[in-house]
Amino acid sequence: MSWNNQGGGQGPWGNRGPTGGGPQGGQQPPNIDDLIRLVTSWYNRLSSGGGGGKPGNEGLPLILVGAGIALVLWLSSGIYRVLPDEQGVVLRFGAYVSTTGPGLHYHLPVPIESVLLPKVTKVKRTDVGMVLDPESGDSGEVPEESLMLTGDENIVDINLSVFWVVTDAKAYLFNIRDPDASVKSATESAVREIIGRTPIAAVLAEGRAKIETDTRTLLQKILTSYGAGVTITQVQLQKADPPQSVIDAFRDVQRARTDGERMRNDAQAYANDVVPRARGDAQIMVQQAEAFRQQSIAQAEGDSQRFLQVYNAWKQAKDVTSERLYLETMEQVLKNASTIVLDRSASGSGILPYLPLGDLAKARPAPSPQPPSSSDDPAPVAGKTP
Repeated sequence: MSWNNQGGGQGPWGNRGPTGGGPQGGQQPPNIDDLIRLVTSWYNRLSSGGGGGKPGNEGLPLILVGAGIALVLWLSSGIYRVLPDEQGVVLRFGAYVSTTGPGLHYHLPVPIESVLLPKVTKVKRTDVGMVLDPESGDSGEVPEESLMLTGDENIVDINLSVFWVVTDAKAYLFNIRDPDASVKSATESAVREIIGRTPIAAVLAEGRAKIETDTRTLLQKILTSYGAGVTITQVQLQKADPPQSVIDAFRDVQRARTDGERMRNDAQAYANDVVPRARGDAQIMVQQAEAFRQQSIAQAEGDSQRFLQVYNAWKQAKDVTSERLYLETMEQVLKNASTIVLDRSASGSGILPYLPLGDLAKARPAPSPQPPSSSDDPAPVAGKTP
């Protein structure tokens, strides 16, 4: 039976016959219902003898029906679905053809075309220095990955986790052979470079956030140069400790450094207390010396002026000035001396002519208060004491 006898000279697919080319070339998937109706019509015609079959060809209709069903199943195998978290990468004889988004799509059946469906929204995790057990969640150490040399030539034990997503499915699948291993190797290289230029004190304390940021930046730069098609979303420094074999000695060193820092702080506090007070005392002494100097100068200038004034007065009246100077000098000398009066006229009477006026003035008692007089008291008698 000729194909031209079916459907007015059309092909076996009717108006949906293949036109060649890939999914971008205008090829449409066949309608399965039309195929089933077409195969059923052929089978009925062949079974009723309408096909003009010759004797001995009774099994030909069943062969054609089986071939038609196999063809329908083969063509329908090109239908595929892309989930929202995936991208479809269509390959034709192993070569990249196109990338499709979420939804139902069609590609030429295997072995002509095939499709890969990588996850592009799933956050993947890569660990360096440790291995996680997916069932229990426990981690095991990997010393050949975790032990690193710091910038000040100390060894530190580092555990690091990197989180990343696929942003370019084509680059992720074809630019690098093993994406997961490549990300891990690049991570280990980046973190070793960052740790190698960072002192151990910063690694163990305040520099952890900077290490994470610098590692993420450097790792993204490396993977971009590879064309890996991935984006680093986060870098977490899980652990940063000295090696277990020297951790006790390291803690002793850290305690000694802490004690030294505390003693330096105490000494600085003492210096901050003593030095300002010493500077203040020194400033007071300087000010007092300056005041004494000004006082001495002023006093000397006053004395010289007074001397010149006395000298000028002495030149104008020598006798009067000399007597006044003598009296003033004697006044200054004798003002604190005891006063003694000697009577020369009484020297021959046998009485000591000595009158200590200064001692008498000091020994004179203070006058006692007199009691008030009363009219009841008897009047004193003349010549008698009461």
